Amino acid sequence: MRRILHISDLHFGKTRPDLLDPLVDLTNDLAPDLVAFSGDLTQRAREHQFEEARAFIDRLEPPVLVTPGNHDTPLDNIWLRFAKPFGRYKRIISRNLEPEWHDEAVSVVSVNTVNRFSWQRGRISRHTRDRVCRAFQGRDDGRIHVVMMHHPLEHGPEVEKRLMRGARSAVAELGDCGADVVLSGHLHNAAVAPLTAEPRVLLVQAGTGLSTRVRDEPNSVNLLHVEQGRIRVERYVAGESPRFDLAETVRFEKDAEGWREAG
Repeated sequence: MRRILHISDLHFGKTRPDLLDPLVDLTNDLAPDLVAFSGDLTQRAREHQFEEARAFIDRLEPPVLVTPGNHDTPLDNIWLRFAKPFGRYKRIISRNLEPEWHDEAVSVVSVNTVNRFSWQRGRISRHTRDRVCRAFQGRDDGRIHVVMMHHPLEHGPEVEKRLMRGARSAVAELGDCGADVVLSGHLHNAAVAPLTAEPRVLLVQAGTGLSTRVRDEPNSVNLLHVEQGRIRVERYVAGESPRFDLAETVRFEKDAEGWREAG
């Protein structure tokens, strides 16, 4: 069994300062095997915002895996967004935009879904899908296979944002490739459910960890307890009080048909 703390959409430059220390303390107290950041470390990809994000990450004791989100490329500097969209991210956060983390129990592959030509809408290309499939080619190796990306592969009917390009093709392929779980952010709403078109893949959606840009729900992070055929997701929530408390726990089991919620 492995424990993954899933954090997304910190948006340094537009954060709740009173939640910064509590989130660091929660992370270090929980001591997960991995902290997975699914994008949007910054609000406007400013250098000082990346430096704030870097300082936050450096305070965390567990291993960290980070992939960028659309807010981590410049919105208001068109030349920079097209010519060097990840220049500041690479210099301050990581040169690797799609890092991986593997051990004998879990395999985590991150995907950069940012589309510099359509700032809000992401994309997942065939090349990227092929890379994930190659990473999971030992699909029966006894490990849980996790994909992390910023943009979700599926939207509910209430979501007005456009689904990222290539999402439907990716959904059709990832189950066959052996993916078990997809971690994503972007929408600032937390949710856990099997993908409608591919129930063999469980979508774990994170809310915003620190941003003031909440959307009808409080700041939150997810702690995943993953093992072969079973996942427990705990959601830690911060309301008006500057602390993160366990608010919800859901359990899922996987059989030949896919994931289903367990009692």
